[in-house]
Amino acid sequence: MEKSLQNKIFAITSQSELGRQLGKRPQTISVWFKKRVPAEWVVSMSKALGWKVTPHELRPDKYPNPTDALPPHKEYVA
Repeated sequence: MEKSLQNKIFAITSQSELGRQLGKRPQTISVWFKKRVPAEWVVSMSKALGWKVTPHELRPDKYPNPTDALPPHKEYVA
């Protein structure tokens, strides 16, 4: 994961809090930051971050369009 995306996430919440919300250990979240978020956790992570980080930002390979997997009431703001 790019450092700029990590910084954006850390501006929203801590690694420990994100892990708590997702039912994962902070160490697991750390591995995701070093590598990438598993595809099956992307939407849950975006939701835990209040959709301030989109699935597209987390995994553009799985969600190629900026609005992919966003709930209907959310709009993408670059």
